[in-house]
Amino acid sequence: MTRASESLTEAFASPIIDLRQYTLYPGTRDDFINLFDGQFVETQEACGMTLIGQFRDLGDPNKFVWMRGFDSLTSRMQALNEFYFHSEAWARCGEQARSNMIDSTDALMLKPICPERAFRLHNPALRPALESPLAPGLIVVTLYYLPDRPEPDFLDFLRNAVEPSQARAGARIVGLFTREYSANGFPRLPLRENEHVVVSFAAYDSIDAYHRYLTAIGQDGHWRSDVYPALVRRLYGRPQVLRLSPTSRSLLRP
Repeated sequence: MTRASESLTEAFASPIIDLRQYTLYPGTRDDFINLFDGQFVETQEACGMTLIGQFRDLGDPNKFVWMRGFDSLTSRMQALNEFYFHSEAWARCGEQARSNMIDSTDALMLKPICPERAFRLHNPALRPALESPLAPGLIVVTLYYLPDRPEPDFLDFLRNAVEPSQARAGARIVGLFTREYSANGFPRLPLRENEHVVVSFAAYDSIDAYHRYLTAIGQDGHWRSDVYPALVRRLYGRPQVLRLSPTSRSLLRP
């Protein structure tokens, strides 16, 4: 067992998660991350959330991507109300955070396809300090857009055809989620509610490992001729891929 695996909790985290993508003003991302990781991690968790992960989007220097989790839809509403209306941290630093944002409305509420496909996170008690070095790995998020709500046969196809091909090429799948279709209990923070999506999360130990994965899967004849064409036929448009570098305080990391 590796040291990293020893730090993972046994429980699967958060049956409800928010996946949020912020567009920031150019040149402000590092300052925003310092503010966020310094002021909004433990303070949100004190209100009943789990801060799952914070990331730099390697495809866009002005994008900050993060996730927080909740035990239920009810606890989500209660925790968000507590943080945004009653917490000292948001009262003190919220305006500074908002001043860096061009857009904060790109958000999805998700749930794991089954409990075992939720995240296993590093122990929050071992969360690194703000000044810790960045983890070398990469979290790659793939959003599969569908013409309607995902059916069991599509999820079976992902698990039985897509994921085995990805694993052979070197991907380590760490989560598989669908959109949570329940109403947004905190309308102050809008969600994308007119889309059907399944979201896969994969971990790689380094950017080089991810590049090796791309080479390997591109050379896989079964993937090229059978699996990927069958996948694309089921989708509404091409998959969207986010290449995410965890911040020093992210619990979700390779």
